[in-house]
Amino acid sequence: MPTDQILRLLRTLSIRQRWTIGIVAVLLAGGIYALSVWERESGFRPLFTGLAPEDAAAMLQKLKETGVAYRLSNNGATISVPEERVAELRLEMAGAGLPKNGRIGFELFDKTTFGITEFAEHVNYRRALEGELERSVMSVAEIEQARVHISLPQESVFLDSREPAKASVLIKIRRGATLPDTAIPAITNLVASAVEGLTPDNVAVLDMRGNLLNRPKRAGATDDETSSSALEYRHKVEQDLAAKINSTLEPLVGAGRFRTAVSADCDITSGEQSEETFDPTRSVMVSSQKTEDTSSTSRPAGVPGTASNLPEPPARPANGGLTSRKTESINYETSRTVKRTVLPQGAIRRLSVSVLLDQEVHWEDNGKKRVLTAPSDERLKTIRDLVSAAVGLNPTRGDLLIVDSLPFEQTLNLEPPNSYAPLAETNRKLTPQEQLRNNPKLLVGVIGMFVLVLGGATLALLKMRKAKRKVLGVQVEGALPGSAAGATAALENGRAASPERFAPPTEIPGLGPGRVEVLTTQLRVTAQKNGEVCAGILRGWLRGESA
Repeated sequence: MPTDQILRLLRTLSIRQRWTIGIVAVLLAGGIYALSVWERESGFRPLFTGLAPEDAAAMLQKLKETGVAYRLSNNGATISVPEERVAELRLEMAGAGLPKNGRIGFELFDKTTFGITEFAEHVNYRRALEGELERSVMSVAEIEQARVHISLPQESVFLDSREPAKASVLIKIRRGATLPDTAIPAITNLVASAVEGLTPDNVAVLDMRGNLLNRPKRAGATDDETSSSALEYRHKVEQDLAAKINSTLEPLVGAGRFRTAVSADCDITSGEQSEETFDPTRSVMVSSQKTEDTSSTSRPAGVPGTASNLPEPPARPANGGLTSRKTESINYETSRTVKRTVLPQGAIRRLSVSVLLDQEVHWEDNGKKRVLTAPSDERLKTIRDLVSAAVGLNPTRGDLLIVDSLPFEQTLNLEPPNSYAPLAETNRKLTPQEQLRNNPKLLVGVIGMFVLVLGGATLALLKMRKAKRKVLGVQVEGALPGSAAGATAALENGRAASPERFAPPTEIPGLGPGRVEVLTTQLRVTAQKNGEVCAGILRGWLRGESA
């Protein structure tokens, strides 16, 4: 029977061969099972990824109703279905309005509802507007989810009862992503531009941890908010100036060999300044006017009245009695200069910079005496000039720069280097014992190597001895006498026939303790010279072991 043959075959195998066959069978079965699982699972493709819990639950309910096999992964955020039905199921889910991705947009008004009240229509408009804004905000690559809440403006005939529009945006950033600096202002302006009457100052952007990502500047800001913004701006200016100093001095002095501190007095107020200057030494003609009058001096004749009764005037001039008068008027103004200046916010009024340098240290008297050396005046002047140029120091506005040198704590605690050890000890060559004592790892390695060599030599000798015993036992049983007496007689006969052949060796090297090579050489030389004696001894050993 095949079973009996298999059992007989297994009995003829060694334990190692049985274990090998068992392990190969287990691995083969595991490989076949893994291949079948991979073949079964490879036919699934993602239907949707990054689903919200409510959308995933609705999709699973829909798939269970239709009887479609599915797989969940990524903590339920990814649903996979058979590859041949991916396109069909996506169309079915889209027809069912899944996934919703938050609230719906203006498709809410695709269906006309009769009898709806004005309040309900107003609420639907706000819902649709919030949904559209959520979709627009989620189109940013770094944003995974978004929620938008809008408070539309409240109109009233009374000015005190009017409320401006407000909005809040809650965003969730993707794992490992970072929003650029321009993203928050862009989102703020996007929401403000989409809602009537909404300004960017009334839009608040938060993350899922409750951190306010934008700080709108309101016209009626309190003193605390103004002080906080001023301190933040001042701290940023000081950080930027300190970073410039560090990047300038680090290649020259070395990292950790200097310390810098910057104090900036900033003016956060802004406004306009007008200046008008008159120059009395300079005048400019502004306008010029000339007039000319002409009149006749002849006396009318024959006309009754006052003029005919007056005495005769003197002789008429040569121009026939006509008179003329010329007038010229010129206006001058003093030279005037008008200057209008816009004062920027955050201007630096005064800078105070300090740089502290570490001192150099060297050792004398073979490392027993520490000597500190301060930088030279030329080096301090070079560093002072570099720092002044880096921060834009302006002495006319009262800027202050101090560069000094003091030993740092790490320099004072510095240990003397090994190079100052006595010359005799440095140049002296260490003995093997001292090298092993100074290097414990080397000692462990030498001991391990010695143990491995000794163990390998011992195992090799034992295997050789067992192999020789087997070979000699097989040869002696068929060719040599069957008793120790016969072996002894043969040995005596051989000695009588050729006494010089069986003489003991005279030049055998002495055995040293632990020298396996010497012992092996002696055995080989003895077996070559006195082969019959060795054969007789081996026969006696074999017979004794048989008995």
